[in-house]
Amino acid sequence: MIFGGFQKLTLLDFPGRVACTLFTKGCNFRCPFCHNALLVTDIDEVSYTDTEILDYLKKRIGILDGVCITGGEPLMQKELEDFIKNVRALGYAVKLDTNGSYPDKLKDLVNKGLIDYVAMDIKNTAEKYPLTAGVPNANVEESIDFLLSGKVPYEFRTTVVAEHHNIQDIEEIAKRISGAEKYFLQKFVDSGHLIGENLHELDENTMKNMLDVVKKYVKTAELRGI
Repeated sequence: MIFGGFQKLTLLDFPGRVACTLFTKGCNFRCPFCHNALLVTDIDEVSYTDTEILDYLKKRIGILDGVCITGGEPLMQKELEDFIKNVRALGYAVKLDTNGSYPDKLKDLVNKGLIDYVAMDIKNTAEKYPLTAGVPNANVEESIDFLLSGKVPYEFRTTVVAEHHNIQDIEEIAKRISGAEKYFLQKFVDSGHLIGENLHELDENTMKNMLDVVKKYVKTAELRGI
């Protein structure tokens, strides 16, 4: 596998773990607000091989205890399962970040016991998904239902953008995932490398009002980036 980014230490990306974060290249979505646009469009020239990553992990046994694999969309990678097996053989737990559009691959990895935690982005309501994800058919409903079944620890999260989300949208999403383990509303941040243009964050009060609505349906819900 070839990775487009490598964060060697994180205390935030993998709940309860001291981890590193790996960024896969390429994505089947084109979310206008994506802050990893150089990875999504596969034009970022920075790369790391799986051999380099595994050599690093061997040296960090006993220091790190988790590996977060994000993107891009990791489930696009054909070599992902073999790579995860190699990571787990070193004793590391694995967290997968996904947009949920490859439900069969997600189920397969979870059912094989290869994933310890899943974070799935929910881009918007079903009606607004095509515009927000930048593709006509996102195919995420099956993954949502699978995670709600509780086969693996998980969280849902939505990056909230002024041009794409209002409080009614957030309530509809919360209803869809009612009873979920965890749901996070993430404040949009302009990284300077977005796919879209002229996008803006919502003010703190609006975000807090959205959270209040979410908590009617998902008890463990929080804001990120506020």
